[in-house]
Amino acid sequence: MSEKTTEKFEFKTEVKQLLDLVVHSLYSHKDIFLRELISNASDAIDKRRFQSLTDTGLGLDSYKIKIDRNETKMILTISDNGIGMSKEELVDNLGTIAKSGTKNFLDKIKAEKDSNSNLDLIGQFGVGFYSAFMVADKIEVVSRKAGEAIAHKWSSQGEGGFELEEAQRSEIGTDVMLFLKKDEKSYLEEYEIKQIVKKYSDFVEHAIVMDTKSNEYPKKENGDMDYDATPIESFIEEELNSKKAIWVKSASEVTKEEYSDFYKHISHDYNEPFKVIHYKAEGTMEFKALLYIPAKSPFNIYQPDNKKGIQLYVKRVFIMDDYANIVPEYLRFIKGVVDSGDLPLNVSREILQQDKHLEKIKKGVVNKILNSLKQMKEKEVDEYNKFYQEFGSVLKEGIHYDDENKDNLIDLMMFKTTKSAGLYKSLGQYVADMPADQKDIYYLLAGSEEEAKKLPVLEAFNKKGFEVLVMTDSVDDWVVSSVVEYQGKKVSAVDKGDVDIADEGEKKDLDAKKEEFKDLLGFMGKQLSENVKEVRFSSRLTNSISCLVNDQFAITKNMEQMFKAMGQTMPTQKKILEINPEHKLIALLKKEFETNSSSELIKDYTELIYAQALIADGDKLHDPVSFTKKVTDLMLKAFN
Repeated sequence: MSEKTTEKFEFKTEVKQLLDLVVHSLYSHKDIFLRELISNASDAIDKRRFQSLTDTGLGLDSYKIKIDRNETKMILTISDNGIGMSKEELVDNLGTIAKSGTKNFLDKIKAEKDSNSNLDLIGQFGVGFYSAFMVADKIEVVSRKAGEAIAHKWSSQGEGGFELEEAQRSEIGTDVMLFLKKDEKSYLEEYEIKQIVKKYSDFVEHAIVMDTKSNEYPKKENGDMDYDATPIESFIEEELNSKKAIWVKSASEVTKEEYSDFYKHISHDYNEPFKVIHYKAEGTMEFKALLYIPAKSPFNIYQPDNKKGIQLYVKRVFIMDDYANIVPEYLRFIKGVVDSGDLPLNVSREILQQDKHLEKIKKGVVNKILNSLKQMKEKEVDEYNKFYQEFGSVLKEGIHYDDENKDNLIDLMMFKTTKSAGLYKSLGQYVADMPADQKDIYYLLAGSEEEAKKLPVLEAFNKKGFEVLVMTDSVDDWVVSSVVEYQGKKVSAVDKGDVDIADEGEKKDLDAKKEEFKDLLGFMGKQLSENVKEVRFSSRLTNSISCLVNDQFAITKNMEQMFKAMGQTMPTQKKILEINPEHKLIALLKKEFETNSSSELIKDYTELIYAQALIADGDKLHDPVSFTKKVTDLMLKAFN
């Protein structure tokens, strides 16, 4: 029998740099080496299964990936019964970095790492394979190609080069043997391997098996277990992955219980999912998605460290958890899985390329979610109200940040109103319900619905039957800055500028009152010049004596507080004091003013009217002690 011939292949000078890059820079967690090897084994099985369609002799009843552990020799072996590799394929696939183009290959990887260029290198077996050198001092690969009688062994220590020689393997397939480093013994432990497979490869289509220890008590003569005896240690072949990738099935094949169980598995939520979105995108970019809307908003949804909840898979192999680029920030409550076989990956499966493929997936996912919400809003009104109560304020963020879907998002918006009795109403329904003489869509930013409905600025709107949107979310400031018009109707704040809700007769009366009381209003404006921009008559008021409104272009209170919290100095914004021209007190003040234009009583009443407006507006009094004294003096005068 002739001796085996060993061929040696020398790596070029750049190899050490390349291996150092692969081992230390491309992967943030060592555990992924096992994912890479399992993924390669799964690909090999897929190739054999596909080839068996035309070559029936290659077909098997059972395909599997086996993990073997030799704790004594510190060897971890990953075996498969896939298509196998010939000698030439071992050189081509595992010797990628030994080719003449090594320098260019290394330059491309470095360039890709720095600039996220459009390279698709993960498909080259050797790149993911070399991640195993993170945990191994030496790697041996024994493979027998389908259709060949001889197997070959590839071996390398990751430095200098690799060797090739003939080997023995009775079956078609591949064994990858890792001679682990001394400090990587944990990768031989059952628990560690199970955890890694569960995390990264649980939904791989083919069985991943491993011999695990089993302690069983011997049986008595009558067949009962003898629990007083010493357990007998044995090994059983245990399947480590569930293979239950329900997202690859059609929706009709998945039960409600399966959907629920999978949701709880990926979300760690004990509640049932509120809605399931399961679909398959076909065409130039194919991917599958199984998405969930939770029933309740998580407590940390507004915190920066909030997990996004989308898991990314490629061909059922786990790539990344908490992947934020699949859905925009305003859909961060969505949980689920996106799986694509077409998605190009960087050299590492952990660094995804930001290119047109990913953008197409993101666009498809976002469109599906928004369309599902639209259908719910139109056909399941009560359900949509429940959803909106939990996630509406988050969804609103998209109006400011997502120009492409802005119109769709606006149609999904819901608001409480002065007429809705605690329920939500869409802008479309609001416009449909508008009286014929109402020109604009009116809104009011407030701390709460209850607080808003008590504000004096709403009095004339309520009297005329004009509905007002009550906006109580902090994000509503961004909404109204982005939505200035809807269905040809201007969106106007009831407490900003000089609103036009008076009819022609009312306008004529108001103009006459302004002329009649101009001296008194001028005096009051001068008296309050340090605090207000102007004192004027208002068409907003019907019962109250006064109210405060913002200038047309003033920023809101929430925005002002936000800028201050960011350390930005804000110029003082003076509000406008509006007076009810029909209030009896105004007529009495005019009479007093005409008698004595420098009357202290006029000054005191002016200050009190302003203070009342401040209190109604929810602001602090500038001088509460002086206010209290003036009120007390007035009460004494009333008794006298």
